Amino acid sequence: MQDVIWIAGHRGMVGSAVVRALENEGRKVLTVSRQELDLSDQDAVHAWVNKNKPTSIIFCAAKVGGIMANDTQPVDFLYDNLCIQNNVIHAAHKADVDRLVFLGSSCIYPKFAEQPIKETSLLTGALEPTNEWYAIAKIAGIKLCQAYMRQYGRKYVSVMPCNLYGPGDNFDLKTSHVLPALIRKVLLAKTRGEETLEVWGSGAPLREFMHVDDLAAGVVFCHDNYFEYEHINCGSEAEVTIRQLAETIASEVGFTGRLVFDASKPDGTPRKVMDSHRLRDMGWSHKIELRDGIRSTIEWFLKNAPAAQQV
Repeated sequence: MQDVIWIAGHRGMVGSAVVRALENEGRKVLTVSRQELDLSDQDAVHAWVNKNKPTSIIFCAAKVGGIMANDTQPVDFLYDNLCIQNNVIHAAHKADVDRLVFLGSSCIYPKFAEQPIKETSLLTGALEPTNEWYAIAKIAGIKLCQAYMRQYGRKYVSVMPCNLYGPGDNFDLKTSHVLPALIRKVLLAKTRGEETLEVWGSGAPLREFMHVDDLAAGVVFCHDNYFEYEHINCGSEAEVTIRQLAETIASEVGFTGRLVFDASKPDGTPRKVMDSHRLRDMGWSHKIELRDGIRSTIEWFLKNAPAAQQV
């Protein structure tokens, strides 16, 4: 009997990439739309899992957003994420689904964690205040998976990706992360013929970015090969400053105006790169370099959201 893998959150950037990766391998994928199943409804989730009987689950569903969204919607980022992840993980156990992969975030780590960030840095210091609500929800998800492993022997593991980008990303300027927000802002500035473009923050913070298709390959790899109690990092280990990121995007878009960095706006964590050597030592590595990934993401956005260039 062929395994059937339920991708919870298959319409999102990460979920859709995982679906692509699995289908490219000829694997059987199970999905359900938000209209058909509300993941915040515990009874409905339990009934759906019991009826459809996936052999394993990859949990990609989440309410996500950038600094502004996290700062202004703390209840949504904490309560909503706790609800949906608790419901799916508990439903998996109750339906005797023995394998689950939970997707977390690099924001689970302390603001001033030693760099590169090892998995052992979890809960060793204070979180970055601008995204602590989302981080706390994800930490709870990691611990819930570990609890099921410890108490019931379930093979529920957690994978922590670095900052992601790619097709299907959120380009809403009010809620998006830095890379897609910059792509849209630079495209708008070019379309309008503007001579300058304001970028939030000093431009100095260092960040690690990885294309979502690389993450998807890492998640599928972990689904098949990783069974340890501790969560595991999945990143590119390639650092770039926000200034370098903005300049790369401007170059790929063809924007020739001047970038102006507003240091009065928050920078967030000064440096964040994850130590992913444990996963690399198992045989996985990223393949898409940043400039190539940015170029293809710009092409995807132009093709799929042409009206957004005029907003």
